[in-house]
Amino acid sequence: MQGPRFQKRVEDFTCEFCGKEVKGGGYTNHCSQCLWSKHVDVHPGDRAEACLGMMEPIAVEGASPAYVIVHSCTRCGIKRRNKVEAADNMSTVIAIAQK
Repeated sequence: MQGPRFQKRVEDFTCEFCGKEVKGGGYTNHCSQCLWSKHVDVHPGDRAEACLGMMEPIAVEGASPAYVIVHSCTRCGIKRRNKVEAADNMSTVIAIAQK
């Protein structure tokens, strides 16, 4: 039997891209400074993905205040969309949107 599609996991982590210490809020899935992520989930929060590649923020979609970061895995190429959070560095969000 498959578990819930969204699992809350309160985990702090060190960003493997920029080194920032990130305080997890339960649904935190990317670094609030550089916006990079890691491909660890099949479904959000399950930690069942074997790839473990770094997820590069490649685009920003949507309109204020509902921006979404598009991540692309540097290892397997899968793309995922994640909401921009209040703690995210808006200068970095804007820089990615302007690419």
